[in-house]
Amino acid sequence: MKCLLLSFVLFCVSIANGQTAYTPAPENIQARIQFQDDKFGLFVHWGLSSVLGNGEWVMQNRKIRKEDYQRYLRVLNPIDFDAEKWVLAAKNAGMNYIVFITRHHDGFSNWNTSFSDWKITNTPYGKDPLKMLAAACKKHNIKLGLYYSTLDWYRDDYPYETGRTGQHSGRTAKSNYASYLTFMKNQLTELLTKYGPIMSIWLDGHWDQTNPEGDADRSSRIDWKYNELYGLIHQLQPACIIGNNHHLDPIAGEDFQMFERDLPGENKAGMSFQQPSTAMPLETCETMNDSWGYSVTDRNYKSVKTIIHLLVNAAGRNANLLLNVGPMPNGEIQPEFTDTLAAAGKWLSKYGNTIYGTRGKLMPPQPWGVATRKDKEIFVHLLQRPAQHNIVLPGFTEAVSDVEIMESGKKLKWNNSSEGVVIFHEYPEKEPIDLIIRITVK
Repeated sequence: MKCLLLSFVLFCVSIANGQTAYTPAPENIQARIQFQDDKFGLFVHWGLSSVLGNGEWVMQNRKIRKEDYQRYLRVLNPIDFDAEKWVLAAKNAGMNYIVFITRHHDGFSNWNTSFSDWKITNTPYGKDPLKMLAAACKKHNIKLGLYYSTLDWYRDDYPYETGRTGQHSGRTAKSNYASYLTFMKNQLTELLTKYGPIMSIWLDGHWDQTNPEGDADRSSRIDWKYNELYGLIHQLQPACIIGNNHHLDPIAGEDFQMFERDLPGENKAGMSFQQPSTAMPLETCETMNDSWGYSVTDRNYKSVKTIIHLLVNAAGRNANLLLNVGPMPNGEIQPEFTDTLAAAGKWLSKYGNTIYGTRGKLMPPQPWGVATRKDKEIFVHLLQRPAQHNIVLPGFTEAVSDVEIMESGKKLKWNNSSEGVVIFHEYPEKEPIDLIIRITVK
């Protein structure tokens, strides 16, 4: 009954926003709730572009023509790929799902598709990594999501003439979106019928057919026919949740909203002018260095503290964190990533109950941090040293029965004020990664 009621509420929200009516299936509503509980996932950018060691946009950035880019098909041979190692790296990091790049903007398919010869099974490697990854995820109880690019720098039928990118690949034939749409439907059908339950379809590329982010007019120059794409996905797997990295407000048929390199409500990267949805789950995606795909020269690795703060800040804003790795062309995830992931996992093994299954947005983010909640427990995350010896939870009016430092169990004093609950903390001289105060309400 609860699921059906939430479904009706979301249906009303879509009408209020002027969108075409979309009523999520009960399985979809349940999947959204589970998605919010899971909180932490691994993003994997990997494919033919990894061979060049200069990020996943190398074909575009270096203006490589498609006939020249094709030569790398005989080079990719990830002999050290081990799906189980990938999955265990995610699991040991405390992650609950993996989102794998099935096809990025260069059009290269990372599975044994029947609808293109431009695929990994036509390399010297010859195997289907997605099949192995799906099996390893099932074995270790890790959910599997699939990234799929709606933009293509390789195919002639993609509407490249009106796109912002892909103008240097040497295409001259007239595009045909009807043909391209059929191709995408065929591939998505493969992905959703041959690899078991798929948690999510993570779409990307819409922005190629719009003015840049921040422009007053972000309307698309083509009709993507999302009603057909989204309808097909939900028909094949009703529980599969759909997100689209279009950097816009949600479109009818989508099930979660994503923010690229920004926490919801922030726009430091210049792509997130949209407002966070209050009707669907949120997710922010971020890299572990400066690159999504493998970059041999990028050593600007984020620290363990930075990663944990990203996760906590996302949870405090009621969002998941999808943290990216760009494996090497041989198929291995480099140790600079796996070591950091393992350290984050150790922290989560101790404090994961303040993240998993919680909800955020209890209050606006404060200079010192955020708060999360699960049932009658509220977890105040002090990520920075407060300016004073007390902190205020603005607008908090519930009756408090206990306040303690989670690490030591030491009780803290508190009182109620017109601004909210005031907590008198004892911040240690040596600044911790995250000082967590647990509040129990009556």
